[in-house]
Amino acid sequence: MIIGLAGGTGSGKSMIARSLVERYGGCVIDADSYYRDRGALSLPARTRISYDDPTAIDVALLVGQLAALRRGETVRKPVYSFETHARTGVEVVAPARLVLVEGLFVLWWESIRSLLDVKVFVDAPPDLRLIRRIRRDLAERGRTLEQVLQQYSGTVRSMHERYVEPTRAHADLVVTNDGPVDAAVELVITRVRQRSAGVPG
Repeated sequence: MIIGLAGGTGSGKSMIARSLVERYGGCVIDADSYYRDRGALSLPARTRISYDDPTAIDVALLVGQLAALRRGETVRKPVYSFETHARTGVEVVAPARLVLVEGLFVLWWESIRSLLDVKVFVDAPPDLRLIRRIRRDLAERGRTLEQVLQQYSGTVRSMHERYVEPTRAHADLVVTNDGPVDAAVELVITRVRQRSAGVPG
């Protein structure tokens, strides 16, 4: 079964995906790993690119690897550095009974949606999402507070309204993740069980 988790930055998609894998096993395909490799450009040129647009993702590679996992094949998922905006290697991902694919635009492309057994949109209040993004980017992506806020006000907020929020309409389930993650995880599990039992959404 392939479950898609879409939603805005800081909504908790990755956390829900990790929690599901911890409880049930499986693998996670993070769409962020499929950002196009900008290694051929200078670092200043890379930093000027908008990464909050679906065209920044190599969707053909993502679709191909999801389809391969569904066929029971091992894939070589890109490893992407947010500090250098370039790919740094590959990670071997073995097929599993449960595949979680998470990212901003997972429900944007019909080619991805057609591969998903369950489509989830993860929501959270904008101020909470921004706080989570600040914490993550400072701790994990080598950003300064000024850089995070500049990117958020410059592209993240407007691109969310243009590309991410509309994909809510494609979801089988909308989860509000503004408290303990276990509550959101339980909602997803319930929907997965319904899907497995053939209960319509």
